[in-house]
Amino acid sequence: MTRQQEIPRVYDDRQQLRQDIIDENLRESEEPYLMTVNLSALEHLGINLYSNLAAVLTEAVANAWDADARTVDIRIDATADSIVITDDGIGMTVEDMNKKYLRIGYRRREDESLPRKLTDKGRQIMGRKGLGKLSLFSIADRIEVHSAKDGQRHGLRMSVAGILESVKNHEPCYRPASLPTNDVAVASGTKIALQNIKRQRIDHAVANIRKRLARRFSIIGEQFDFQIKINGQPVTTEDRGDLPIVQFLWKFGGYELEKSADNQVLEQEILPHRDENWPADWKLRGWIGTARQPKQLDNKGTGNLNGIVILARGRLIHANILDQVNDGKLYTKYLTGQIEANFMDQDDQPDIATSDRQRIQEDDQRYIKLAAFLRINLQQIERRWIEWRRQHEVKAAKKTSPALEEWLDILPPKFRPYAETLIAKLSALPIDDETNRKLLYRHGILAFERMRLRESTKQLIESVQDVDKLLRVLADRDSLEGALYCDIVKSRLEAIEKFQSIVDNDAKEKVIQEFLFDHLWLLDPAWERVTASETMESNLIKEGVIVRDLTKKEKLGRIDNAYRTSAGKHIIIELKRATRKIDLIDLVVQGHGYVKKLKKFYSKREINRRISKSFSFPANPLRI
Repeated sequence: MTRQQEIPRVYDDRQQLRQDIIDENLRESEEPYLMTVNLSALEHLGINLYSNLAAVLTEAVANAWDADARTVDIRIDATADSIVITDDGIGMTVEDMNKKYLRIGYRRREDESLPRKLTDKGRQIMGRKGLGKLSLFSIADRIEVHSAKDGQRHGLRMSVAGILESVKNHEPCYRPASLPTNDVAVASGTKIALQNIKRQRIDHAVANIRKRLARRFSIIGEQFDFQIKINGQPVTTEDRGDLPIVQFLWKFGGYELEKSADNQVLEQEILPHRDENWPADWKLRGWIGTARQPKQLDNKGTGNLNGIVILARGRLIHANILDQVNDGKLYTKYLTGQIEANFMDQDDQPDIATSDRQRIQEDDQRYIKLAAFLRINLQQIERRWIEWRRQHEVKAAKKTSPALEEWLDILPPKFRPYAETLIAKLSALPIDDETNRKLLYRHGILAFERMRLRESTKQLIESVQDVDKLLRVLADRDSLEGALYCDIVKSRLEAIEKFQSIVDNDAKEKVIQEFLFDHLWLLDPAWERVTASETMESNLIKEGVIVRDLTKKEKLGRIDNAYRTSAGKHIIIELKRATRKIDLIDLVVQGHGYVKKLKKFYSKREINRRISKSFSFPANPLRI
């Protein structure tokens, strides 16, 4: 019998009652000291500890898991300002309610009735500190708990106002009000009804709570015989919203993805699941992935997915370890993932989680070693990400822009990797209009070509770390174009001077011919070659035209250069050394020979009518 039950009179002074109980404890102990916990501590441990709906419901779901429930059903009625959480677990007797649920700080993992530290179904226990149930007060002013076990049906009602009243009156404990048996709404399991919801805490979260809870648990589905429902609809792994946007994937150990997610991944790789210096029972499961575009990770429903969640025993224990291991490089803006590290929550080790169970104490050696291991693996992820990204993004860009493909193909090999990296970055920028993307490609190519002339393309690529920096590089396109045109003018002046030197030195016709083929603009910027090939001593037979009735002299004839004008006319250039003397008659004969020869070629292609019209012999033969 307790000291309180021995007191024969009714105490009007509750503070005196509390003091009598403390005095009795002191008399029964050999030590002169006694630590007491004031009821006001509840205000800090529960009422003001949690700030969001997902964190609160995580505690309720964890309790249902520990109670061996198969289903926990969460009903949210925003119009009635109520949330009802029902599970089909083992339920509680009145004694269980007092000794376990209402006992702040009850540690189920230390319960002697669980010698294996597992539930009857063999589940690892999620709860640890015995404070989670207090989180309900952070979103509701009044709470009802209904439960049934071993034929007992009972319930109670608690309120924030009642707790604060007990604190104000310096009472040693808070006594919830009992519910009439007829009002208890369960025949088995437990039901928790949250009433008078604090709307400022949940209004923005209700619509997306399914996605947020999915990210907080890895024990959802048939494999674990556990299901979470929100308003009757099951929460699934697809609700997490991360795997459907993953482009490249890295898996730890033998982790297997759902088939639907695996089909969308373009590339994947296996990473080691433990460090060789770790204890034998330390290992990881899970994955890290990269999205195609950073904007895909900014999800209003699930929050920002640009992070790596750490779970232990099937529930979230650290919201984002990427904050700790982020090296600031570009690839980290594309990262998302979930890692299960059960060694972070071992029974024989100190509790590593903070009071609100959302983060890990970052000075703990387990966390330090995990962060160091991830930093090493992120280096491998970055290298592979750059390689895969360049390969796939460039391939996609080529499909949408043939001109881009042509530009990449003609680049010297030493510049191509840098150009592909630039294109990969440009292709992933958050631009919805493909016309604007092509315009961005064009400006990017212009900048690249300018930097290529300066042998500084690597500097250009490495400087582009985000959209803002890239736009600053490409924004001054007028100066880039001006600089490029300056280089073009300079190179053409050098070509003119070289051509002048060739002519002055009385070079052979073949030398002049080769130079003109490389610098067509010397003759006329509007002229184009007849074909895409740069055949030098072409008699057009090499172009696939076979004519059997050419005379021996015609077969020996050589066309030095052939062009097509913008008007569609064909022009043949006959080159003679400046020192060579030639009669006008010889030029006329040679010109007529060319016309006759070409007519034979093109009549074979059934375009004789156009040839006759286009290749008219000029009145002044000196123009040939």
